[in-house]
Amino acid sequence: MNLDDELTDDEDFLELVQHVRHPRAERVFRERSNHYEKWNDEEFKARFRQSKNVVRRIEDEIGDNITSVTMRSHALTASEMIFIMLRFLATGCFLQTAGDFNGVDKSTACRVIYKVARAIAALSPRVINMPRSEEEITDVRQGFYNISRFPRCLGALDCTHVKITSPGKDNAEIFRNRKGYFSYNVQVVCDANLQIRNIVCRWPGSAHDAHIFRSSNLRAQFENGMYGDSLLVGDSGYGIKPYLITPLANVATRAENLFNESQIRTRNPIERCFGVWKRRFPILALGIRCKIENVEAIVVACAVLHNVACHMRDENPPVDDEIEAAVNIVFPENAVEDRQRAEGNDAVRNTLINEYF
Repeated sequence: MNLDDELTDDEDFLELVQHVRHPRAERVFRERSNHYEKWNDEEFKARFRQSKNVVRRIEDEIGDNITSVTMRSHALTASEMIFIMLRFLATGCFLQTAGDFNGVDKSTACRVIYKVARAIAALSPRVINMPRSEEEITDVRQGFYNISRFPRCLGALDCTHVKITSPGKDNAEIFRNRKGYFSYNVQVVCDANLQIRNIVCRWPGSAHDAHIFRSSNLRAQFENGMYGDSLLVGDSGYGIKPYLITPLANVATRAENLFNESQIRTRNPIERCFGVWKRRFPILALGIRCKIENVEAIVVACAVLHNVACHMRDENPPVDDEIEAAVNIVFPENAVEDRQRAEGNDAVRNTLINEYF
């Protein structure tokens, strides 16, 4: 026996010893349910917060982009991936729990959730957009006018906090909001039908609502006159602008009182939108337990799914007491009026009061 044969024998022996000490675990393929068939319509919606029609629509849109190119090792189908993602959004559960519900390992659930979230979020340019055509602008403005006779309104603007786990590292505290928990401060504009028309999800919880708007592309578009004489309505946390109308701090006349009532009622759809959005996807209220770099895709994916459900006239999901407790927590807002008003910013509001109220 030469030296090379001895080395080969030794390597085989060491490999055998290593296998005996740490035997490779046998692969287990758990049963995966067909949730379309397993649950009736009511049970399905209670578990995934979406109707079967909405889920099938999403599957048609992104199925080709997320389906594996191989069927080896019991590869997940597009529908199975979407169910894992929806279960995660519907419960705010741990990745392990989402995986167990769908018969996959935690690591697989993690990869699938982020893959599907990015695929759904990629639909946002088609699904989430401000009205552009004259016909669409007229329809949106009419929708707001029908609420309380407020003229020229193209959207209701506000921010909401989406709870996250501590991101750790040196910049963790910038995500702690004034309410004491870690979050993203998400800016949303909606129409009278509660559809999300614009969303900004990149600011930490400590960022002020007015600062987020000042830094947004939407503000620049209104500044550049892209939407003509159309207006946004916001709360008193925003500074008054020719295109952003806020309520009066002090009311002196009957016309001013009517204006305030109309402005507040016209702004109400954004509060309702947040309520419906977080009931549809409780993870937004209960907290997103994942890496910070994946939060934005998940939030935008929730916005896309919400708009698809609104477009298909999907009914709101059933009430869950635990979710309601999380969604309905109300914290006092810091109503900070912008004292550094540019000259003439009040002119549009005064004109509205004089001409319409």
